[in-house]
Amino acid sequence: MTTPDYWPTIDGLVAWLDEQNGRSQQEITLRLLKLTEEAGEVAQAWIGATGQNPRKGVTHTAADVADELCDVIVTASVALASLVDDPGAHLDAKVARIATRRRTP
Repeated sequence: MTTPDYWPTIDGLVAWLDEQNGRSQQEITLRLLKLTEEAGEVAQAWIGATGQNPRKGVTHTAADVADELCDVIVTASVALASLVDDPGAHLDAKVARIATRRRTP
């Protein structure tokens, strides 16, 4: 699913943020709120890709939307790694639980 250096890169980002800002409850809250900001950028890119703002027209591409989605994934990974000791294992366990869910219409 991810490159072999994915979680080490995330760990490096968390270490850098911890060094700069600490890891207080307030800092973790801000890392979680950062997800909202990034999700807003996804929405903005999608609106731009579909030309839904008549004043601006088409301003983004599908690749721009994909990049913004990746920013959400990385930001969520940083937040997760700020909360649990083994974020990769936690994510794997969650995905495994999701995979067993019954899918109904």
